[in-house]
Amino acid sequence: MLILSMVALVSWRYGNPGAARLLEHRSLELPAPKDGRERHLVAVLAANGGTETTDFMVPYGVLRESGRMDVVSVSTRPGPVQLHPVLKIRAEQTTEEFDEQQPGGADIVIVPALHRPDHPKAIRWLQRQAESGAVIVGVCDGVQTLAHAGLLQGKSATGHWFSLSKLRRRYQDTTWVRDRRFVVDGRVVTTTGVSASVPVSLALVEAVAGAAQADRLALDLGIADFDERHDSDAFGLSLEMLLTIARNKLAFWNHERFEVPVEDGIDEIALALSADAWSRTYRSSVVTTHPGEQWIRSRRGLVIEAEEQETNTTETLRPVMEPSAAALDDALLDISERYGLPTANLVAMQLEYAW
Repeated sequence: MLILSMVALVSWRYGNPGAARLLEHRSLELPAPKDGRERHLVAVLAANGGTETTDFMVPYGVLRESGRMDVVSVSTRPGPVQLHPVLKIRAEQTTEEFDEQQPGGADIVIVPALHRPDHPKAIRWLQRQAESGAVIVGVCDGVQTLAHAGLLQGKSATGHWFSLSKLRRRYQDTTWVRDRRFVVDGRVVTTTGVSASVPVSLALVEAVAGAAQADRLALDLGIADFDERHDSDAFGLSLEMLLTIARNKLAFWNHERFEVPVEDGIDEIALALSADAWSRTYRSSVVTTHPGEQWIRSRRGLVIEAEEQETNTTETLRPVMEPSAAALDDALLDISERYGLPTANLVAMQLEYAW
């Protein structure tokens, strides 16, 4: 299934191979790699106590898949990282270990939404990375951590639709922008909601490797378009959504627990998009399982926890299929068929995804 919500169909963009590029020029430009490195070094930050699933896993997977950057997952302390609303991973390094190995800092730092946006250790580390010249990318409510760190003063930025009003009131020295999936201001990049993790990751690939490489990767992932355009007015809580939340939460006896069988080599992009969506229905929860509790390694190198498979579980989610990004549309369609269109629309609204 093709992703239809990234503004235009593939045929619109690629139907005439000889046509000039139809999309606006994306203004994301990156300085050359630091410290004489041949490739940009990307650190994807996680706070162990809570980090948004898709915000973290999609940039990690997309940038690794590009093959044009060195990407490392970094956590604020040793041990497992609890992703929200689902999944648990282990980062490759702590911030201290990263600093020891890379005293000059990263070239790019990805900041997902953190359970504690004012996480002191994360903020101090980000401030040092910014001072060293890194490009800081706040994905979804990761923008709140950037704001707490003082990295948005005097800059233009955007954020998740639900948070923009609060951000505008609290951080009046920042110009808050609507109708852009991501906003670039110098060495700071911010995005709208969760689903913007895909286009901003591809924009980073384009900045490093060029438009042709980014377009090829987008096609491989099943993405029709990844420019900045966005309709902010399409997102907001309606009375129907509030009633759907109440109805789904009150129907606790119908709450379902789904297993996602995982094994080494699983597509972490598709896994994140699917598991994240199913975990936002207010009717279902998701757990990754494998025969015998263990940690598995994803297609692009992320270490993910798998619980021991249960024999009495009645439902498993359908296997993750390619292309990677199609998993979100597939999940929303399945959610609509199982719980109704209002629940699927509620999930899409949380992800700021126009499907």
